[in-house]
Amino acid sequence: MPAFNDGFLGVPARPGKPRTTGITHVMDKGLNLRDIEGLFDTAGQFVDIVKFGWGTSYVTNNLEKKIALYRSFETPVVCGGTLFEAVYGRGRIVEFKQWLSEHRFSHVEISDGTLDIPRDRKLELIEEFARDFTVLSEVGSKDSDVVYAPYQWVAWIKEELAAGAWKVITEGREGGTAGIFRSDGDMRTGLIDEIAHEVSVDDVLFEAPTKASQAWFVKHFGPNVNLGNIPPDEVIALETLRLGLRGDTLVEVLLASDPAHEDDPAART
Repeated sequence: MPAFNDGFLGVPARPGKPRTTGITHVMDKGLNLRDIEGLFDTAGQFVDIVKFGWGTSYVTNNLEKKIALYRSFETPVVCGGTLFEAVYGRGRIVEFKQWLSEHRFSHVEISDGTLDIPRDRKLELIEEFARDFTVLSEVGSKDSDVVYAPYQWVAWIKEELAAGAWKVITEGREGGTAGIFRSDGDMRTGLIDEIAHEVSVDDVLFEAPTKASQAWFVKHFGPNVNLGNIPPDEVIALETLRLGLRGDTLVEVLLASDPAHEDDPAART
């Protein structure tokens, strides 16, 4: 799909689909077929991958129709990492692979945000699934009281990329209350800076379900940062943040695209 056609403003360049950077990863918590059609009618060129939240895909009616509809829009789907953990906890890895293949999933998420999966075993599973699927692995705990040191995050991300993960997701939950966020929603910005110092941000997908976090990432890393757990009705709003068409990022994006505006008082008001 072609990139956004900039008519006259000279907004930042955004690659067309399929993108490998500037990814918008959207959360589907139970959209119906008409919701999906409406999403793609309005914002389809900005949706790169859709996640069926946690274990919702396992209980969704007409799952095959939903997957087929997303496929018709050339957009891959992936099950939430919690479903993988439920599979792992029940010892149903073989059956899960078969289920994914039968439903023609091309992507899979592997996480350990709730269950304690030994590191060596998680890396083995990433390598194993990467032979047949595009793997998104996830690091960080869903428990807001669990805090890992930055060096641990960095080491885990590097290990999982080396094991075959396409992108590594930094845990944030659907509400921005764990992982790279504190329980009150504040971002662990020091942690994120440590990750970005050691790992290419192109290889990381930051969960950012709130406007404040999305704006921070765009201002910090630019319009083509990978962001995840985006609510369907916020896809267009996020794109305006990426392009500096919303007050939260207008000045930063304007200055980045044309430093001459730095001395323009209008750009700072």
